[in-house]
Amino acid sequence: MSRGSSGIVAGLTAAALVAVGVLAFQASANAPDNLAAPKPKPSATEHEKPKEKSRPAALPKGSGTGKRVVYALEDRRVWLVDADGEVERTFEVMPSALSPLPGTYRVGTRQGAATKGSDGVMIEHVVRFAMVDDTSVGFSAAVDGSMESPDPTLKTGGVRMSRPDGDAMWDFAMVTTKVVVVP
Repeated sequence: MSRGSSGIVAGLTAAALVAVGVLAFQASANAPDNLAAPKPKPSATEHEKPKEKSRPAALPKGSGTGKRVVYALEDRRVWLVDADGEVERTFEVMPSALSPLPGTYRVGTRQGAATKGSDGVMIEHVVRFAMVDDTSVGFSAAVDGSMESPDPTLKTGGVRMSRPDGDAMWDFAMVTTKVVVVP
């Protein structure tokens, strides 16, 4: 190769490296923050206590027999129990502003289509099982997935759960299915 050719190749190589560098800089400047490497979290000893390992919540004793939905008011938890007494699923819920008294109820009505809840939130998979102060109480899932605490000044009866848990409740709790409410 002649001296002139190697100079041209070196010049083109340098120009290509500069162009790649400029493009890389522009790409990194316009990249979303969530693509950046995760920032290290402070150690538990520095700022927070270690979290307890979650234990599966045991089905409350005295919650009946046979196929049923068990709703524990204080634990804010529901169990879907099959006819043999085996727990098919358990999950946390957000209680409604109005809660039924402990006792045994039956699913009275169901509504699968999205509708506006008594708190104004769009909900789906409504499974109603009780009345408190002329307000229906039932399980439902917010379409947006939220599980906010209910406004205590409103007479709301929606016991909220996640959408996947709402799907499971919908498939499990047909009209006349037993619902056992425990303290």
